[in-house]
Amino acid sequence: MFKFAAAVALAGALLSGAAVAQPAKPTVVLVHGAFADSSSWNGVVEILRKDGFSVVAAANPLRSVSNDAAYVSDVVGSIAGPVVLVGHSYGGQVISTAANGHDNVRSLVYVAAFAPDAGESVADLAGKFPGGTLSGALAAPVKLSAGGVDLYIDQAKFHDQFASDVPAEQAALMAAAQRPVTEAALTEKSGEPAWKKLPSWFVYGTGDKNIPAAALGFMAERAGSKRTVVVDGASHVVMVSHPEKVAELIEEAAK
Repeated sequence: MFKFAAAVALAGALLSGAAVAQPAKPTVVLVHGAFADSSSWNGVVEILRKDGFSVVAAANPLRSVSNDAAYVSDVVGSIAGPVVLVGHSYGGQVISTAANGHDNVRSLVYVAAFAPDAGESVADLAGKFPGGTLSGALAAPVKLSAGGVDLYIDQAKFHDQFASDVPAEQAALMAAAQRPVTEAALTEKSGEPAWKKLPSWFVYGTGDKNIPAAALGFMAERAGSKRTVVVDGASHVVMVSHPEKVAELIEEAAK
């Protein structure tokens, strides 16, 4: 009887130890795209944190693919455990580069995002399929003293172009706080993308006017997306208007 009780106690201790030794959930690193900022992830962050995930919403510089990817790569390199990299719009090109060379990156999630192949730019992919109207919604470029120009969306056109399924008052705040991207960043060619080695997930809306849904579907299929979620009528900022759907897919990619 004593031996049986001891065996049961030992088994219980081992099971308890195994439960304690379960690996921690990966850290989710969120990378915003052009004409947005880190606050665009607020709804997603709230859900992920509630579900026990550590989250970093990186401040994407939006200066050049190589520069931005190096910055995000440094962020990833500072994290000891596994990472799920998530990119929105131009941020998809950034994570496709930043993930290279990091063994701790477990998966990639593209949120209404570009997933270029080697030798492709955001501008190339944006014009690959009809339906995009971004060029007609841009404000006059801001000339930079160091050379080149910054691009913004005209605030009067921001709601319809970028965030049509977001309340007008919220879209107005987003328009005023939008982060510009350099024209050079949008035309810079990609190197070998990480999605060729890492599993990827995609989510986008059929109402996206920045990147046509046909282009997003093409990139998802080409990357061998594990699961693609298409949200009917959702705008380019699907993570703002449908944070629960985006968070759910990120959590799936984290398993």
